[in-house]
Amino acid sequence: MSRSLRSMPRGSLLLLMLFLGVLVSAIGVAYSAHWNRQLLNDLYGELSERDKAQAEWGRLILEQSTWTAHNRIETLAREQLKMHIPEAVDVRLVAP
Repeated sequence: MSRSLRSMPRGSLLLLMLFLGVLVSAIGVAYSAHWNRQLLNDLYGELSERDKAQAEWGRLILEQSTWTAHNRIETLAREQLKMHIPEAVDVRLVAP
């Protein structure tokens, strides 16, 4: 052994090792807490994005139901295409 290690009191090496262990453990705890906070912030960001997408989806479903409403389609067919519901005498059945 080197002279400097022999001149140290007997428990000093053990105390130094314990100190280093506590220091490394403290750094690990701080790092894991930081990483956990960062992941939690990412999660909240993704949840916010999901909520926005769900709101947009609801608006699109409402818009689709508006555009495909039967009375709207009938009005467009009548006004733009000049279509009308045929009378009973105008209907002809074709046999297969």
